[in-house]
Amino acid sequence: MIQPISITAISSISALGFTRSDIWNNYLSKSHFFSELDDNLVAQLTAGARQEIDKLRHSNNKYKQLDDSVLFGMFCARTAVKEANWTSEDNFGINIGSSRGATGLFEKYFESFLDKNKAETLSSPTTTLGNISSWIAHDLQSNGPEISHSITCSTALHAMLNGIAWLNSNMCDKFLVGGSEAPLTPFTIAQMKALKIYSRLSNNGHLEHSREVSESLDYARPDSLKFSPCQALNLNKTENTMILGEAAVVACLEQGKKDNAIAVIEGYGYGTELLEHNASLSTDAECFQKSMRMALGAIKPEEIDIIVTHTPGTIKGDLAEFNAIQTIFCNEIPALTTNKLKVGHSLGASGLLSIEMAILMLNHQKFIDIPYLEQPLPTKISKIMVNAVGFGGNAVSIVLSK
Repeated sequence: MIQPISITAISSISALGFTRSDIWNNYLSKSHFFSELDDNLVAQLTAGARQEIDKLRHSNNKYKQLDDSVLFGMFCARTAVKEANWTSEDNFGINIGSSRGATGLFEKYFESFLDKNKAETLSSPTTTLGNISSWIAHDLQSNGPEISHSITCSTALHAMLNGIAWLNSNMCDKFLVGGSEAPLTPFTIAQMKALKIYSRLSNNGHLEHSREVSESLDYARPDSLKFSPCQALNLNKTENTMILGEAAVVACLEQGKKDNAIAVIEGYGYGTELLEHNASLSTDAECFQKSMRMALGAIKPEEIDIIVTHTPGTIKGDLAEFNAIQTIFCNEIPALTTNKLKVGHSLGASGLLSIEMAILMLNHQKFIDIPYLEQPLPTKISKIMVNAVGFGGNAVSIVLSK
């Protein structure tokens, strides 16, 4: 029998902001939060959020040498732990992962190496994945285990699975889990563009090279979101429209149902599938079918009111997940939503950003609709499923209740 796990705090920093009120208000708005960086569409931190990171960077001489991915995670960890009233005396572990890790520093150090044919002294320790959790543990003065990993785009939800496992094993009383990603660097964006999955849509609603947007990408509904260049969950799109965003999200987990819980984890599942292609799922996303079925457990499919999908804005990826949902839920498909049409894909942090979105909907009892998806809206919000998957078909599904 699955024991409930309480989420007693969650903190994020992204293009939506870093305060709970700003984040919620931005979810309610009819705007997306994309901007241009070196002729590429991206979702950057807000000016206020960037100021907070710069303030953190200059608060300690040691922190000046750290990558944004570490500082993003550190900022969120401080906020979450404070909200949950944890102290350094608490026996809590840390698992903060990242898909790409210290992309900014790595590219800077490698450029220097090519120029000087000599590596900088700190090029190795400051660019490993492990330095994210290690520096957060140092900052919080924690005493528990420190773990970092990369399971690409399902990294943050795998961190959550890992935290749950540690709690259920009674090896820790509390666990800090999350993901942090600072991928807005030339080489990282170039990698996504090489896969031909990056959005070619501009903020003006036209494709690059002045090619007109197809009718399936244009909306006439008066209540629709202002034209978004990321078409996540638009199952009629004819272009891949994924856009990278920078973000970090950290959550505090505790065993059992706590009085200060902001949400309860009632189900969790995972699934993998054989590789057909390095970057794609099977047509029916068998890994998602496995993870959703496992997460449901004894929960009836009709009890799920909403699914926050992974849907990165690619044609094949979005449709494969939808096909998997149809297989599991048949004619009782819950209301579907995603935050990627607003803030793009934050890779390793994206799963927990979806968890935060789900928690906000649970606590405000309001569904964040997708303007171009015709579907019945939930009349109540009791249980929400959140999906994430990474390259190689590593899927995770989490079921939350209020």
